[in-house]
Amino acid sequence: MNHPRIAVWIALAAVLTAAPAFSQNGGGHGQAVVTVLPKAQREAHSAFDIQKMTLKVAGKDATVTKWEWYKSPDNRLELVLLFDDSERTSIGTQQGEIEKFINSLPAGTKAAIAYMQHGSAVFSGPLTADHAAVLRGLRLPSGLPGSSTGAYFCLSDLAKRWPSQDAQARREVVMVTDGASYYQAGFDLNPPDINAAITDSARAGLVVYSIYWTGQGRFGSGFPGQNLLNYVTTATGGNSYWMGTGNPVSFRPYFHDLLRRFQNQYKLEFSSSGSAKPEVEALKLKFRLPGSDVSAPGQVLVVPAHFVGL
Repeated sequence: MNHPRIAVWIALAAVLTAAPAFSQNGGGHGQAVVTVLPKAQREAHSAFDIQKMTLKVAGKDATVTKWEWYKSPDNRLELVLLFDDSERTSIGTQQGEIEKFINSLPAGTKAAIAYMQHGSAVFSGPLTADHAAVLRGLRLPSGLPGSSTGAYFCLSDLAKRWPSQDAQARREVVMVTDGASYYQAGFDLNPPDINAAITDSARAGLVVYSIYWTGQGRFGSGFPGQNLLNYVTTATGGNSYWMGTGNPVSFRPYFHDLLRRFQNQYKLEFSSSGSAKPEVEALKLKFRLPGSDVSAPGQVLVVPAHFVGL
């Protein structure tokens, strides 16, 4: 005689036995870098009423557990300047501004220079707080069309091989490229390399910025490339810089804005409902502050808070 109900309960018991173990207070947690940039040239606020924040993770309400201004010397900052190796060598006109920017980074900031080559981020030197050593790796790009094999593949590679294991440091990237994608079709914002770059950046906790500079013989530069760059930087809580479809006269105002952003960043920690394993989820933060621009990532890594394992 068959007993279907007994069979169902046996199967369910087997699934529960094989599942990861959680405490009754299970859920997920994560963190993000949020930039609160005053529109006026004034010092950032040191405290905010986090009760006025509305935070959703994976479409569900999440709880802010920590909000801290990155103002202490102990708040570590890591920065990689990622240059497209196929961009025009006329970028050499910006070398002086690049050197000033590196030398003006906050004391203790670890920096490095890397070049987009054949889908990889190839470093010219180690990630170091010795800014003179960083600048020794600065050179002109090769200017060969197609030598980078796609800026977004290179960003994904950088995210997967970030040159530090310091999980508490802010990780910032400045991409200098025309933003062209070999998968790009018109103004489509769903090429696989774009989505992968955003997901990989979220897993690594990267805040990505971009400076537009034209490449040699590149398809898709101009507004399409700029739109893709803006899509990636917005999704990671960063910002894009360009001036029309041509090259900017100077990087100086961009670097000035970047330094202000680094000085006005906050650590956001949250708790939310979580899955059985770390997942990249959508994050939506509403935080109205008159006189300030708020930039938060659109995707963030959520880790189970009480994950024990199989």
